[in-house]
Amino acid sequence: MPGGIETQAVSDITGSWAAAATARRRLLDVPLTVGGRFRRDWLRRRLLAAGDVLAVAAAAVVLRLSHAPDRVVLEVLAFTPGWLLAARICGLYDRDHRALRHLTVDEVPRIFGMVLGGSAALILVLTLAGAPDLTADERLELWGSTIGSVFALRAGVRLLCRSLLPPERTLLIGEGELAQAVRRKLELLPDLNVEIVAELDAVAAAGVGEGSPHLRGVERVIVALPAVDEALLARLLHVARLQQLKVSLVPPLRARLGTAVQLTHVSDLPVVEYHTWDTSRTTALAKRLLDVGVSGVLLLVLAPLLLLVAAAIRLADGSPVLFVQERAGFEGRAFRMLKFRTMRCGAHDRVRDVVDLDALPAPMFKLRDDPRVTRLGRVLRSLSLDELPQLLNVLRGDMSLVGPRPEQLDLVARYEPEHRFRLTVKPGLTGPMQVYGRGELDFEERLALERDYVENVSLARDLRLLALTLGSVFRRNGAY
Repeated sequence: MPGGIETQAVSDITGSWAAAATARRRLLDVPLTVGGRFRRDWLRRRLLAAGDVLAVAAAAVVLRLSHAPDRVVLEVLAFTPGWLLAARICGLYDRDHRALRHLTVDEVPRIFGMVLGGSAALILVLTLAGAPDLTADERLELWGSTIGSVFALRAGVRLLCRSLLPPERTLLIGEGELAQAVRRKLELLPDLNVEIVAELDAVAAAGVGEGSPHLRGVERVIVALPAVDEALLARLLHVARLQQLKVSLVPPLRARLGTAVQLTHVSDLPVVEYHTWDTSRTTALAKRLLDVGVSGVLLLVLAPLLLLVAAAIRLADGSPVLFVQERAGFEGRAFRMLKFRTMRCGAHDRVRDVVDLDALPAPMFKLRDDPRVTRLGRVLRSLSLDELPQLLNVLRGDMSLVGPRPEQLDLVARYEPEHRFRLTVKPGLTGPMQVYGRGELDFEERLALERDYVENVSLARDLRLLALTLGSVFRRNGAY
């Protein structure tokens, strides 16, 4: 594309975005940049701090309702600046500015650090001041209420920011499969709140520099090239520092960097550390204890809901209430998976009426408008209620709470050798596929997500995916 036409296209796209976002800018009445930093980050940091202040106030209210002495409530409130300082030390206000995706669940360890550090500082100040220390019960109430309030309010602040603030205007410098992968992630993960307003390939990007029209009105640059030109990257970083732009680099070795667990440094040398060892026995034991504990508790708590769903199916479509099907489990062994029935009776025997398994381009299928699904079944699927009986499979040990989804035996029989890594762990009630796109994912996207999970199994990752599952269920993206 000639330079003049391309520049005009970038200008037109940026202008249309500006017109669409004018109302929201007026609502917030905050200038585009504040002190050289972008408005969204300036506003988000202050809203997060306000949320933390409200969390401390909520913790004080909980203490008061639990009949803690007035002095304890006043001490907690008076130490509010100390709580904010602890949050700052734990990096709870700067991470959003650096990261492309902002999820409160990723902050849980830092939130624990903030609360424990802040309460320890409070106790130290009380001791130095000669004031009575908090009792053990008061400490537990303070920790529990503060952690819960901080998590809930910070999640609410981020939801508010995504709702009120216009998408982050982004220039994509990329081409080929890597650039397409970036577009797909922005499509599948709307919580990123990023909008690509212009794109350049490697040739056009060579002319990007200080004062370049391609960077006008842009807040972030994403580089997704098959090969990274160090000179181009150095020039982009120089301009980004001058113009306060954010730069995100998608490494060209996307397929193999999926198994990297961390980036470390040896002096100024960046080193990617790979996880190439088996899951430890202690991790496997902890994962099994989590499966038994959570599935057992959920079956007790959700028993009334399970009975209600079963009764609704019985009244709407008769018996049976449950659908039982053999699926491939750990190491490919068959097990009987349970689901609430969402299709008409005998639907499994009619599968070849709706899809030709031998003609599938990949060994998976999920039909958006499957004619076999009942009206009630569509509701159950959209809310993921049909999966709840699998808690019994988890309790029995056939499945885990988190893992790759169990697949039908006739589809697993069509797996290539490179697909069978999915069978090296127990299948899961939820997993990366359910969190990052569900039915919208194609087979290769699903494999990439599940390979990353299988090669990096950890209890922390399971807890993170369980937390993210709740949001995925509420959004109902890809649920059909």
